Amino acid sequence: MRRALVVLSVLAAVGAACTAGGGGGTSPPPTIEPSGTHEPVTIEIWGAWSGRELKQFNQIFPAFEEKYPWITVKSVGNRDDEAIVAAIRAGNPPDVVLSFGLDSVGEFCASGGWQDLTPYIEQSDFDLSQFPESVFKYTSFAGSQCALPFLTDAYGLYYNVDLFEKAGLTEPPKTFSELTEYAKKLTEFNPDGSIKVAGFVPWAGFYEFGAVTLSIPWQAHWYDESGEHSAVATDPRWKQALEWQRDLVDFYGAANLKRFIAGLGGEWGAGHAFHHGQIAMMIDGEWRTAFIQDLAPDLNYATAPFPVPDDAADRYGMGQIGGTIIGIPRGSPHPAEAWLLVSWMATDTDTLVYMANNVRNVPTTYAALESPDLDVTPQFKTFLDIFQNPYSHYKETSAIGVQDQDLMGAFMEDWQEGKVPDLQAGLEQVAEQIDALLAQARI
Repeated sequence: MRRALVVLSVLAAVGAACTAGGGGGTSPPPTIEPSGTHEPVTIEIWGAWSGRELKQFNQIFPAFEEKYPWITVKSVGNRDDEAIVAAIRAGNPPDVVLSFGLDSVGEFCASGGWQDLTPYIEQSDFDLSQFPESVFKYTSFAGSQCALPFLTDAYGLYYNVDLFEKAGLTEPPKTFSELTEYAKKLTEFNPDGSIKVAGFVPWAGFYEFGAVTLSIPWQAHWYDESGEHSAVATDPRWKQALEWQRDLVDFYGAANLKRFIAGLGGEWGAGHAFHHGQIAMMIDGEWRTAFIQDLAPDLNYATAPFPVPDDAADRYGMGQIGGTIIGIPRGSPHPAEAWLLVSWMATDTDTLVYMANNVRNVPTTYAALESPDLDVTPQFKTFLDIFQNPYSHYKETSAIGVQDQDLMGAFMEDWQEGKVPDLQAGLEQVAEQIDALLAQARI
């Protein structure tokens, strides 16, 4: 499931959720004795799963109900962040929430829309060392651990082995200069100069390539150490990353590249360009392995970590990570039972392995990662390794959610089309806009 699909701006709505009733605060969290006798209760979890994935997701709950026989779980799918926030604001939320919108963690935590789980964690002696340290960068904010992970994504390089062999290439590129070199070798032009096969498409907005997926391998910071000011104009990695992108765009020609992209199939169907050998390399998440298995099973492809800057070759193997989060909303009707479900979902090895094997996301505990029952193909193993790399991370979270990405995405669109005459001045303007949003969020 592509996490980048969540592009919501819910700042005002979540902020209003602070007035909703329910748990939270500094009082001890409600508890329940699992081995005691209890009246039957039904708890409700909302999430964005749908279709086949929702059916697979719902298969996990009988095991939880067997462990806690007085609890029945009602799982409701097709509920995005906006629906969840609306329910919190109305004082009528579900017991547990699941979100693909890790970009909203700063808003969820800072507003209290999602309860700080720290009191539950401390009272139940919940062991946080079950998770790699990297998960806490996208499940907490400003001292609030308002979410736990439930599977994650990891991004890497997909490449067409047959096209590599045709071009005389035997191994994946490891640095950005090599990526450029490979992209040019793998590109084929038609007699009229149009693109037949693109070695790599450096166009913001094409499939998974964009501001975040560019910034992570380049190790470009979004914020300064205080988290109160944008770093897009002060971290030199941003200029380096965007200049690299523009150089490769210029190799193809912006207009030529746009025409090529316009003729390609969509990201989520059988017409995906990588499936048909129209692009030789791309950045994508681990879920693409499942799509290829279903839609292009004969494709001869391999995966690898995405390249890194030439002067950071020692960090090769790292990548962008971050995925599904779960938590207890403010006003949860049954918070004690909700914590039982949240803590179980986050740590039950059989559940995490089952989900990983079916939806092909990366499990988020050490035990699940090491389980012999985990279905690990060579292509999928790449992403397990990326997730466990100590340099892997997600972008810094903030109280403005995805609005920083929206601004950088719009800027990149102008930049790649040659509409930005002064890169540094343009980045400074974006930084000012982000800082203004940050200041407003602190009011």
